[in-house]
Amino acid sequence: MIMDKAAIEAVLPHRDPMLLIDEVLELVEGERVVARKTVTEEDCAGHFPGNPIMPGVKMVEALAQCGAVAVLSQPENRGKLALFAGIDDVRFKRVVRPGDVLTLECQVETVRGPVGRGKVKATVDGQLAVRGTLTFAVGAEE
Repeated sequence: MIMDKAAIEAVLPHRDPMLLIDEVLELVEGERVVARKTVTEEDCAGHFPGNPIMPGVKMVEALAQCGAVAVLSQPENRGKLALFAGIDDVRFKRVVRPGDVLTLECQVETVRGPVGRGKVKATVDGQLAVRGTLTFAVGAEE
């Protein structure tokens, strides 16, 4: 493990219940991150009673946070915010339930000024759960 929850909180402004990554397994600053999230009942609360499924929006947010770690861990971006600028070609491939462990990956593809794009995917036991392309903008924290 490269980063535990405390180290992630030193880079990201998110806090529970919206901090959706538990640990970072691999980090190449500005390029690539592999992280892990163990899905809990709380992550699925209300979606759906008696049949808990992690909402797709939370999986995409977890992937975005994974990418934010890649970008905000760079010295020039410390203390800044990474915000969504676009969500493209996202496809959901399997249901994710409490107890599943999501392996989250982000490969930063391009960065031009404060805007960048990354390819993301999440798997459970090697099976693709979601994939897509996320565009982000890095700005000053306000």
